[in-house]
Amino acid sequence: MNASTSSIAGELRIYGNLSLLEMAPVLLAADRIYPGKTVIEHGGVMNLWGRRSDLASLHAAGECDLAANSETQILRGASSNPDLRILFTVAQYPYRLVARRSAGIGSLAGLRGKKVGTMAKSSAEFCLDRLLRTVGSSADEVAIVPYMAKTAAPLTDIPAALKRGDLDAAVLWEPVLQKAVRAIGDDAIVFRDASAYSEQFCLCSSQAKLEDAALRGKIVEFLRALIAATQTLQREPLAAQQLVADAAELDIETVRDSWPYLSYPGTLSPRLLDALLPVDAWQAKHAGRAPNTRDALAKLIDGSVLREALAS
Repeated sequence: MNASTSSIAGELRIYGNLSLLEMAPVLLAADRIYPGKTVIEHGGVMNLWGRRSDLASLHAAGECDLAANSETQILRGASSNPDLRILFTVAQYPYRLVARRSAGIGSLAGLRGKKVGTMAKSSAEFCLDRLLRTVGSSADEVAIVPYMAKTAAPLTDIPAALKRGDLDAAVLWEPVLQKAVRAIGDDAIVFRDASAYSEQFCLCSSQAKLEDAALRGKIVEFLRALIAATQTLQREPLAAQQLVADAAELDIETVRDSWPYLSYPGTLSPRLLDALLPVDAWQAKHAGRAPNTRDALAKLIDGSVLREALAS
């Protein structure tokens, strides 16, 4: 993988959150399968337009051709950039919530009034709300303690905060959640409900970039490599796990322990539109706007690039 940020003709520029296990197929495709040159950088969908995210954790400079993010950040980006296009479902993950039994939590209903660590405006906060609604509650009934990478309260502080008793529970992505479970050991009680929420981590581009014939050809080729990478990591995960560990500066044991909780579909999920609707409604409520219609959200999903990749 070429990690240089210099501009070299023919390179495909791909941004994503390099701390996540969800990036495994992208890293493997770029490192082992895609025949062209790639630049992989930490960032997100706002980099498709050369803009910085308003979230410190994704506040990266530069412009990219492809970007990987969860559906929450994709929809936040699309609100100001309706030409965003979702091309591929890289990973899916029913988030886990871990709580301390010693804090008096034996069920999701027991979270009412408790201190829950998570990241604001993220898929994790949305998951918290969805899980609580399964027991007639909501995120409004807990004390959310915000954490975010690249701030004074980084996500990596969550496991220690749980162990100290500063938090009663936490909901987040891997591998921080796995580290949190380890930190409190037998005191941990874990909740997970894929029917309430399962993250859709997708690869995106923009309509303008897809209309560039030369660039589109590279994107089609990368999707072909991404399909092959997904098939490879499902059979032999070690290489992908090591790439994730290196990119995220993690030990391989943490990656392996977290690995079973994610799935890599290797296609564009047919259920993606249904998954976008409740996320958009949640964001609309917090932003004070009307939710997008199903037809409007459907326009963000472009299956034509995947069809080209499969037809080749």
